[in-house]
Amino acid sequence: MATNYRPITLSELAGHLAVATNDKIRWKLVWEFLEEYRWEPAAAQPALLKDEPSLIGDERWDTLLAALAEHLAAQHDLAPPAWADGRVLRRAWFPAELAVQRADAIAWAPAAFRKHGVYLSIKDLEAA
Repeated sequence: MATNYRPITLSELAGHLAVATNDKIRWKLVWEFLEEYRWEPAAAQPALLKDEPSLIGDERWDTLLAALAEHLAAQHDLAPPAWADGRVLRRAWFPAELAVQRADAIAWAPAAFRKHGVYLSIKDLEAA
C-alpha cells in the first residue's frame, strides 16, 4: 500500500506558525518538524531547509527559523541557507520562562542560535 507521506519543509512550517494561536502550539509545531526531520534519510534533510520561509509576523519566530536552519545545516557540514543571514534579533530572546532554564540556555545554546540572538538549550530541541 503506497502512502503519500512527505515531511514538512521549514518553509511550510512557517505557514503553520503564522496561523498558530499561541506559543505553546508553535513549539509543538517546531518539535513535530524536528521529529519528522530526524526520521528523514540524512541525504534528504538539507532539502527541507533550503526554501526561504515567509515572514510570519513575529520577529522572534522568524529568527528562530533562521537559527534552526543554520543549526541543522551545520550538522551536515553545510553553510547556512543564504536567506538565514539577515534574520538576527537586536535584543536576545529567551523562550524559557524559568530563571534556571535561562541559565541553562546561556550555557548550552547551540552556536547558530546564539548568533541569531535566540537562547534556548540544546535540550529544548531534543524535547520532541
